[in-house]
Formats: sequence, C-alpha cells, structure tokens
Amino acid sequence: MAYKGLDRITVSDIEALGIESEAAKRLHATLTNIIQNYGPATPHTWRNITAHVLSPELPFSFHQMLYYGCYKDFGPDPPAWLPDSETANLTNVGQLLERRGKEFLGSRYKDPMSSFSDFQEFSVSNPEVYWKAVLDEMNASFSVPPQCILRENLSGDGQLSVPGGQWLPGAFGNPAKNCLSLNRKRSLNDTMVIWRDEGNDDLPLNKMTLKELHTEVWLVAHALKALGLEKGSAIAIDMPMHVNSVIIYLAIVLAGYVVVSIADSFAPPEISTRLKISEAKAIFTQDLIVRGEKSLPLYSKIVAAQSPMAIVILTKGSNSSMKLRDGDISWHDFLETVKDFKEDEFAAVEQPIEAFTNILFSSGTTGEPKAIPWTHATPFKAAADAWCHMDIRIGDVVSWPTNLGWMMGPWLVYASLLNGASIALYNGSPLGSGFPKFVQDAKVTMLGVIPSIVRTWKSTNSVSGYDWSTIRCFGSTGEASNVDEYLWLMGRARYKPIIEYCGGTEIGGGFVSGSLLQAQSLAAFSTPAMGCSLFILGNDGVPIPQNEPGVGELALGPLMFGASSTLLNADHYDVYFKEMPVWNGKVLRRHGDVFERTSRGYYHAHGRADDTMNLGGIKHSILFGQVSSVEIERICNEVDSDVLETAAIGVPPAVGGPEQLVLAVVFKNSDNQTADLNQLRTSFNSAVQKKLNPLFKVSRVVPLPSLPRTATNKVMRRILRQQYAQLDQSAKL
Repeated sequence: MAYKGLDRITVSDIEALGIESEAAKRLHATLTNIIQNYGPATPHTWRNITAHVLSPELPFSFHQMLYYGCYKDFGPDPPAWLPDSETANLTNVGQLLERRGKEFLGSRYKDPMSSFSDFQEFSVSNPEVYWKAVLDEMNASFSVPPQCILRENLSGDGQLSVPGGQWLPGAFGNPAKNCLSLNRKRSLNDTMVIWRDEGNDDLPLNKMTLKELHTEVWLVAHALKALGLEKGSAIAIDMPMHVNSVIIYLAIVLAGYVVVSIADSFAPPEISTRLKISEAKAIFTQDLIVRGEKSLPLYSKIVAAQSPMAIVILTKGSNSSMKLRDGDISWHDFLETVKDFKEDEFAAVEQPIEAFTNILFSSGTTGEPKAIPWTHATPFKAAADAWCHMDIRIGDVVSWPTNLGWMMGPWLVYASLLNGASIALYNGSPLGSGFPKFVQDAKVTMLGVIPSIVRTWKSTNSVSGYDWSTIRCFGSTGEASNVDEYLWLMGRARYKPIIEYCGGTEIGGGFVSGSLLQAQSLAAFSTPAMGCSLFILGNDGVPIPQNEPGVGELALGPLMFGASSTLLNADHYDVYFKEMPVWNGKVLRRHGDVFERTSRGYYHAHGRADDTMNLGGIKHSILFGQVSSVEIERICNEVDSDVLETAAIGVPPAVGGPEQLVLAVVFKNSDNQTADLNQLRTSFNSAVQKKLNPLFKVSRVVPLPSLPRTATNKVMRRILRQQYAQLDQSAKL
C-alpha cells in the first residue's frame, strides 16, 4: 500500500480511518504543528508524533499512516524509537559511563549516547576491566574471588589452546545464593515474585517477599539434601513456569545440584532422551497442567518416559486421589520430611566456577539434542545482558512468558533476581485477555515477547483497554519479527522501545541486541551484545570488513563470558570451532545464522544457515525452541509406506515472521501422481505433534523426484530453501 507523505495528509484522510470528525481535526492540527517545527519526514518528527498524536485507542491504520508517511523516503532501518540524553543518562550503562566513561575511553568519551558504540568495543578489547565493573554493579559475590577475569591459554604457536579462554579462574560461588542475597539493591521486605493463576484474573495478585522466598527455597534445599543424592547430581524439572518451579530451580542450584531443563510440552520419548543424556536422578513435575477448562496430563508423560523418582505437585490439592508410582512422592510429603527445618537457613554449596548449574538442550543436526551445560558463570552473563541491554534494575517488574525447558526460563530467573528486580509469572496462556490484564495489574516494567504472541494479540485485540503505561521497554527473541506487528506492539505502551535480542542456549544469553542508548529500528538489532564481537563471513569464508554492509553466515569472536566450553554428548570443538576461520590469531566460533549488516549499521537475522529450523507456533506456556530437520524427518519417513524419504526445511513467509515448516517428499514410486498431499500433511502433523512437539505444524508438502545432495550424499536443504522461496506458492519445486 502506498502512503502519503505527512504534509499531504488531510482531515478527510484521517476521518476515512473511522476517526470522528472533531477528533480528526484536532489530530491534524497537532500533526501540522509538529511538521512546522520538525519537518515532514525526520526521526524527530516521528518521536513527537508518538508523544503527542498517537495513543493505543486510535485505529492502528492511523498509526501506520503516520509511520509510513513520515519514513516514506527514508530508506532502510527507520528509527521507531529515539533515546533522549536525560533518559539515557539514567540507564544502568548511562550512569556507569557518567561516572567512569573517561576512565574507560579517555579523550574519546563524550556522553553515554555518543560513546555507547565505543564502550561496546571497549567491552570486547578490555574484558578484564569491563566485566569487573559490571559484576561489581550487579553486586556479584564469590566465596573465593577469581584470580583474574579472563585467562587466555596460548599454545606453542601463539593460538588459544582453549578457544573460549577461562573465565573467573579459581573462583568459587553459587548464583542462587546471589539471587537471594541481601545487598544495597534490596531489603527482606522487597517483593521478588508476583504471580496469578489463569481464571483468577479479578482476584488480587499473589506476592512473595525476599524473606518469604528465602524460607521456601531453604526448605526445598533441606528436603533435597535429605534425599541423600551426591553433590552435583542432576535433577530435572518438567513443569510450567510458576512460583513453585522458580523455588525448586533456585533450591537445586543452592544445594549444589544441577538442574535438567525439560519443556512441559514434550512427548514421553523426548523427555526420556533428555533424562538419559543428563543421567538425572530425580524429577520435579506436577499431575496436570490446567489451562482454562482443559486439564493436560503431565505426570503420566513422566511415567511413560520411565523417569527416575518423581516429586509430584498435585494441582488439585494434597487430597488428590491420583496414585503415584512406587518410589515417587507428593510435593506435600516431600516437604513434610523436613518440616522441622522451616525457617532454618540452608548454607549454600559453593562450587568452582566451571561446575555445572543447569543442563539445557538445543537441537543439532544429528537428530539427538545437544546437551549444553551452564556453569556457575553463565547466570551472570544472562543477568549482565539484562542489566546492559534491557536496563533491568531494582524495583523493576520483569515478565516474559516462557518455560524452564528453554533457556529464557533460567534467563528470566537470573536476569530479574540478580539485578534486584521482581519476576512476574502468569500461570496460564499468554494469548487471552488474562495475561494483558496481569501485565497491567502487576505494573510490569519490562515485558518480553516473541512475535507469535504479538501476532495473536493483534489479531484478537485481546490487549484492548488495558493500561501498559508502566512498561519502560519490551524485549523480543525466539524468531524473526514483523515490522507492522511490532509497530502495533509499541503503540500499546505509547511507543516504548522494543529491544530485539538474539543469542543461544550455548551462549547463556545474546550476541546481538538493542540498547536504550541507541535509536531502535523495528525488526532490527542495533549493536553486538556487550562483550561480543560479530563477524559476517563472505562467500570465501573470510570475514567481510567490520562496519561494512553485507550478508553472510555469522561467526562470533571466541571470547564470550559465560558461553559453553563443553557438551555432554558431542565434541564441543567440532561443533563450534572445527574448520572455522582464524581471525587475528583466534579461531572464530560457529553460530549458524545468516545475518545482514545494513548501511546504517543495524543487523537483520535471515534464518539458519544450517539445517536447524526455528519454528513459531505457540500454545500454553511454551514459547520457542529449535528443532533439527533430522528429528522431523526421522518421524515423517515412517508415516506412510509410499514415502521413500523426506527433507524438512524452515521457510520464512514473504511478509515476515517465524519460519513455516515445509516437507519435501520423495515417493518410492517417482511417478506417483495420485498421492493425497493434504492427507499426507495431516498424517505428518499427527506424528510430529505426538512424538516430538504438539506445537509444530507442517504448512505444506511438496513432492520431488529426488533430493539435491552433495558429493558426500548430504541433503542440501539450503538449496531446497532457495528454490522454494523463488517459486509461486502453487508451484512445485
């Protein structure tokens, strides 16, 4: 649709959008005044429009008219939000730079906004100074302090023998203890967790103070110790993100054990795989997941997965008649074993910095999920990203619908509690009106989303009428976002910025993000994450010059605080470093996404360069997850006896948004013209949802005579994606 420039918009144009005549005249007069002061097409024009013209009550078509009219001839990456110096100076990073900017940057330092990019580069080139400063800002404490921040072990040829280096060598600590600690950031009476159950949307919020959180976590830690498990044993959590799961998570880490993260949407075979890889000795779960009028079984899936001992929360209350397996125990009875310890402090188990706190899973391309351990350093990476990029601080209320089975669950715990903020949890679907009301009532200040949620909110208008004025910024991750949908989202909170955030489970946070000290463009990243360096590889595999525009596979500088250095079931070096280019004496780290750096210095994500797909689709509390093509193909190849082989690819829609799952199918009889592709798609969906994840959906089935392969017989899914993207929706490959 072609939009008029702002100076050509008339009162009649505004009325045509359904706005009453008198209101249209007032809006047009305000718009005319802004144009006279700032011109018809500048970022400052748009900033004043968002401040003085637009409101959530006005039709979104009017928001679009003004946004696209303002930036009609701007070119790529128009800023949807601009910082101002007063607000920027009050951010966490702004205050640090105001105090120490000249110390860090010398004569290059001007002010927080002007010098932010220099500070980001400083965080990479001076990790010793940067990370000490940020850890101090977050009041991070260690029972044994580190010998240094980073130790780069060099081999005889001058290259790093450990590509990622050693971070905080010699340190002992416990991140859960830090989450619960008293410091200058908070008092015992501060609220740490706010929650509400779906269906209780008109009841008062539930709140837990730091003192109450102490008591609950300590009691669970005492009960865990009473189980007699060895220190460092793996203990799984498979349940929704609720106050109890946060308490359990912190207690496992506090007591010196390792959390195994399992998403509550997984089918029994996937649960079993993760339990076996991690060698979990116990699992926390609940009998049912209640969503509105539906009760979804969970404990029965744990039993079908042949789990070890289960501690089961009975959602219907302690008098539930559900029969547990021999050896399993109810939550009530589990806590009863240590009732005499209530109020007794649990002494945190301090461990070496390289000891594991959490085992999470991310799909590789071999069919088996990669088991990625988080160390005692990783939580501080997650919290530092939140401190730097989302500006999370004491008094904030942070909500991000997710699950402990994905990295954003643990990220939310640490990003909030290590920075003195409250976690806001809605125990129910984020898609209806209950969650937007919860955001209003909890006075959320940082709301995390993925585009799938926003798309549903926009199409159903379920956030209408709720006051989101307490939000200072949004965070977004998990899949590619859409400009119109995110323009709409900003408008719900009177144009607060959206901080795009992209990283990985193996990184413990992000490698590229946004900043409240920089102009933010929709569906774009404005900066590498603090402490991270990005390299876009050209067709020759060599990084293109820094700060020049280009598109290619993304590689990362190897020295990233908190990033993984080992995998439980794969060779870490082979997965992330083997055959990667060496740059300035350091081998770069593989990531696998295709990224673009634009002429204005923003970054755009263009999906996976390998065979891992990032599929949208949202139901209940699960938000996002990566899945490999091989996992899907393994299931689909067995669905129909006429199918010879399949290739699963993720294809981004032309209008933007999350990838859609497309299956290329080769039939045993290559002349088969009678196959019912719609029926086959239904069968594929049924199998994938039952055996892998109920959130995944096959969008289209495309028959092929054969699959493109390399000389070593590997399927070239990249070629399939390129061919599919070039063809009309109705055409065959």
